Amino acid sequence: MWLYPQVDILSWLKPARTIPVTRWRAPSRWRAKPPTLGILVLGLYLFGTGDALLVVSGLGVSPWTVLGQGLGDRLGISIGLATFIVSAVVLLLWIPLREVPGLGTIANAIVIAIALQVGVTLLPDPTNVVMQFAFVLVGILMIGFGSGLYLTTRLGPGPRDGWMTGIHLRTGWPVSAVRLCIEIVVLAAGWLLGGTVGIGTVMFAILIGPSVGYGLMLAGAIGRDPNAAEPDAVEQDPDFPELDA
Repeated sequence: MWLYPQVDILSWLKPARTIPVTRWRAPSRWRAKPPTLGILVLGLYLFGTGDALLVVSGLGVSPWTVLGQGLGDRLGISIGLATFIVSAVVLLLWIPLREVPGLGTIANAIVIAIALQVGVTLLPDPTNVVMQFAFVLVGILMIGFGSGLYLTTRLGPGPRDGWMTGIHLRTGWPVSAVRLCIEIVVLAAGWLLGGTVGIGTVMFAILIGPSVGYGLMLAGAIGRDPNAAEPDAVEQDPDFPELDA
């Protein structure tokens, strides 16, 4: 069955550090079959909803969402629209780096912004601190699994990841250092604009790496082709070299 391949349960104990090859993988950044597009949209929507859970928790959000939240407050616009504007501006920063977007890049900017706004509008406010922390943890898990789904479509990195890896490839600076510097600047700017920084932000910074690793592992297990010559194959991904470190 397409959705229920045989998998080694013990392999689930180890998070992925590369992008698994799945049966829904696109042949190029601008060519995708309907099932691949479905996986892409599902992954991005889960990502945006996870972000919304962090916002609604009130305990702090991811650095880029801090920026979107602060920008939205200053401009008097919704957090979803602010997030889309940030993505569009970051895409403009790809131009001097000669980075090439894909279908997934554009979808990332649009779908995540929509899912974030819908989630913030519809999700109930947590009534106690236990629910607040539950929102943060579930949100991080959803972002991790959503990332695993959309990354395995191979339709191009999101605006922020593409900017980060573009700087890495053009300068030779370690991707971890580039990511750290970008997120510190983004976090500081968002906080100065009025975005929420708190324990949820710290939890996100600590847990998002393992969450994405397990999300990729789970996506690879679900999408593995049992008829492939090398069912456990993975690829070094030039768009996401931090996963190969």
